[in-house]
Amino acid sequence: MGLFDAFRYDGKRALVVGGATGMGAATAELVKDAGAEVVVMDRAEVTLDGVKAIHLDLSDKASIDSAIEECGGPIHALFSCAGVAEGTPGIEKINFIGHRYMIDQLLEKDLLPRGSAIGMISSAAGMGWEANLESIMEFLEISDFDEAAVWCQEHGRVGYMPSKQQMGAYVASRAFPMLKRGIRINCIMPGPTDTPLAQANAEQWLGFGADYRGEAGIEAATALEQAYPLVFLCSDAASGITGITMMTDAGFHSSGVSGVFPSATEAVKFLRGDYGPI
Repeated sequence: MGLFDAFRYDGKRALVVGGATGMGAATAELVKDAGAEVVVMDRAEVTLDGVKAIHLDLSDKASIDSAIEECGGPIHALFSCAGVAEGTPGIEKINFIGHRYMIDQLLEKDLLPRGSAIGMISSAAGMGWEANLESIMEFLEISDFDEAAVWCQEHGRVGYMPSKQQMGAYVASRAFPMLKRGIRINCIMPGPTDTPLAQANAEQWLGFGADYRGEAGIEAATALEQAYPLVFLCSDAASGITGITMMTDAGFHSSGVSGVFPSATEAVKFLRGDYGPI
């Protein structure tokens, strides 16, 4: 055993939710290459060889229950990667409520042992969760799957940005209670990333920050470039890290906060709620 083995997943079992395409697929391939036994859940067809594929619809509680039963445990690393775009029916369930319900069920069934870790994919669009914390914490108090969805409808919090803000607040608020069980939870907040989902919404998703990337001489991130930090956060090498929302946006947020790229500054001010809650 060498010191670098802490980055590997030999002898571990990893579950990738939303692992058929995009960042989830890259995560599944990467963690498999790192030595893990990999289970992939998705509504779409899973094409990666050497993994166990389970059908899952995150908008359907019964589907989540069935997928968990089929998966079993233990799960040493859970990667919550599934997500859909603005306007998709059930987005509030698919992007957050379903993920949270799955985590709750895995915890209740003791399928996440001590030493396990959870890694979620939020978005740079979710950076304003602190400005909406009071409202989001009210929402997070609702543990029932259907009641949580109703709350989102009644409070106008159905959409891509609200779901990603909910994820950031969830990770921050669950870090301590999970740590008492020996479980870590973190998420990454990607900037524009070239995935099938982004290509389907290219003008909005890949257009964001294009001037910044152009001046820096870089392209939008690849799915694998986002999978690397996510897989790191669930490895033993990150054993001292929990409760963080890691910006993985090629420095766009930092350049905005520091004022070195003016258009980034305005975008960051808007996203984090400087002009009022979003």
